[in-house]
Amino acid sequence: MQYKKEIEQYLEANREEMLALLRELIAVRSVQGEPAPGAPFGEAPLKALHLMLQKAQEYGFAAEEVDGYAGCISFGAAPSLGILAHLDVVPEGEGWTHPPYTLTYEPETQYLYGRGTSDDKGPAVAALFAMRAVKELGIPLHSGVQLILGTNEENGSEDLRYYMAHRTLPPMVFTPDGEYPVIHLEKGMARLRLSGRFPQGGPLLHLKAGEAVNAVPVVAVASLRGFAAGAVQSAHRSLADLYPDFPVLETVPEGEVLHLTMRGTSAHASTPEKGRNALTALLALLHALHLPGAQGETIALLQMRFPYGETDGSACGVAAHDARSGALTMVLSVMELSNTDFTAHVDIRFPVCCTGAEVTQGMQRALSPLDCEVLMCDEPHDTDENSPFVRTLLRVYEVVTGEEGHCLAIGGGTYVHHIEGGVAFGCEFPGTDIRMHGADEFIPLPHLMLDAQMMALAVTELCGG
Repeated sequence: MQYKKEIEQYLEANREEMLALLRELIAVRSVQGEPAPGAPFGEAPLKALHLMLQKAQEYGFAAEEVDGYAGCISFGAAPSLGILAHLDVVPEGEGWTHPPYTLTYEPETQYLYGRGTSDDKGPAVAALFAMRAVKELGIPLHSGVQLILGTNEENGSEDLRYYMAHRTLPPMVFTPDGEYPVIHLEKGMARLRLSGRFPQGGPLLHLKAGEAVNAVPVVAVASLRGFAAGAVQSAHRSLADLYPDFPVLETVPEGEVLHLTMRGTSAHASTPEKGRNALTALLALLHALHLPGAQGETIALLQMRFPYGETDGSACGVAAHDARSGALTMVLSVMELSNTDFTAHVDIRFPVCCTGAEVTQGMQRALSPLDCEVLMCDEPHDTDENSPFVRTLLRVYEVVTGEEGHCLAIGGGTYVHHIEGGVAFGCEFPGTDIRMHGADEFIPLPHLMLDAQMMALAVTELCGG
């Protein structure tokens, strides 16, 4: 490709400035907060957006904030390409060995640690510097490019819905919020809210697990009255004999109350089999203790429908699989229980062989008599893998990496799920687990530089010459 060498040299010369911007951005804990005037998702995501828009203006780009929901950085006239990235992040959770909101470089591995380094602040910075490379190298374009920055991708993408209602997207859109080479097919996604009441109370005083609906919960805590630590630990040992990977349990007595902490391993909700669900493990333990009354009945039902280690929905009767998009996956991800009531959330990714209505209605039947509310239900997304747009991105990947380009089908819903013809182009490389949504999230520095190079070449190939 004509400008490959010049782009690579430009990005290398500006690497430290790129890292300085990423450092500033990582320092903003842009987790969704309380809405405020002009800040629909809280002040922190808006702060991250303002930082990027200000930098873009300093670099000579046109930059526009769209009512606090999103922003747009533009270069050239009549945009034909949109690059869609997000600046919000999931909460940091537990288990970090590096400060989650300080960009930390480890020379031995060349890893850059910090929440958002890979999802999606690192790719957003790479995209901005890709556009800057094209602009400052004077590479001719026949049409323009826009970097669209959102602030609510992790909590429903209301930002993108608002943007699409008030602005027009370019005809070609990719997001660096997925994997290489190109993701063209995404499973459908449903999220459910479960709830119930315990009129007579019970021995379970409190339970809390999970922070993000789209992540396997790594910690689950509970407080029990009237149970001895020895009996609870014995039940835990029995479960650990059944499940070699069963999460670790900690017990702390306080008078008549026993505090329990179950520690598992986090994973993205699209690949729950990679994690160890602390919540379903805790439910299995509580079920083994035979809690009485309505609490015990609810725990028994939840444990039966979400057995520890199962992620395909078989126990709920909704398991499905097809050759193109794989198997349905499911995770009980968030739960909060008091002595009188509870709420919980379920994340489901379903293949193209079934519909959202089939899955959600099956779940409601399986979970009766609990209240099961459908919070969202999106059908699968499928873009033609032979379109000129997709073939160009694959060619860019091949030229830069020397690896064969091919299309992927995934369970995760990327940022282009609701954009016709949209695809994900990076930024996770094959064979690299960047610990998305987990502790010690990172991006390898060489990968960050390749991300910027590929996005710059994508701009020149799709908008140039």
